[in-house]
Amino acid sequence: MTSRWTTAVLDIDLPGGWAVARGPQGFLFDDNGALFPREWLKRQDLPILAEHGIGHLDGEPVYLLELKSVSEVPGCNWKGLRAFMLDGDHTLYKVLGYAAQIGTWAREHRFCGNCGQPMTQVVRERAMYCEPCDLRSYPRISPSMIVLITRGDEVLLARSPRFVPGVYSTLAGFAEPGESAEDCLVREVREEVQIEVKNIQYIGSQCWPFPHSMMLGFHAEYAGGEIVPQEDEIEDAQWFNVHALPPLPASRSIARYLIDLYVARRLGLAEPVLPG
Repeated sequence: MTSRWTTAVLDIDLPGGWAVARGPQGFLFDDNGALFPREWLKRQDLPILAEHGIGHLDGEPVYLLELKSVSEVPGCNWKGLRAFMLDGDHTLYKVLGYAAQIGTWAREHRFCGNCGQPMTQVVRERAMYCEPCDLRSYPRISPSMIVLITRGDEVLLARSPRFVPGVYSTLAGFAEPGESAEDCLVREVREEVQIEVKNIQYIGSQCWPFPHSMMLGFHAEYAGGEIVPQEDEIEDAQWFNVHALPPLPASRSIARYLIDLYVARRLGLAEPVLPG
């Protein structure tokens, strides 16, 4: 089956296609969604910082208009990427998630990190270029691990102060230079809750465009120690029985998938599908 959405580097000098607009408030949308006829959108007097050709949806070209500042368009509103993730259209979320990553990367690489001179977009390549330094910068992907720790019918879940009130999730953290994903897992678990784990098993991965992570999902078993939450990082951490779980993360997140997968296997239920 052919995917409805495929990424590509498109020539912004060609006419036509669809476009999405991203500004400080999120993505522009109306009653028909967040995709607009590109030529119409460019006539709306938007404060465009840059334009990027990002791919094809159902064979039609899609572009991103990255905006400098807040703007109003009659009949339209703005919504953050997380809100789109919770909506029903997963394909649109994938388009917007990719657009957000490209927009963030290009915005943060308008100037060379070596000499400070303006960078330019490379034609037919997803790169920003500094001619004086002959330096190319490509979209950033930050590897991180996320792990569900289990102890029989219990799972270890924690709360960050940044979470929605009441919601508990798995432990996660970014890999440091020189670390494997497994090294990162062991270190992060020790730092965040001060316990030891064993039997680490890789489960799957998910792109997480908040702003540019690649989440590597694992399952690990409890090996010893008492939970001691990391100050300023973990608000609370507890063992929860699979029959009495707290409010959990959004269903499209890999965190929720790791939890649902273990519960399904423990209770003999149908296994969920990893979100794409």
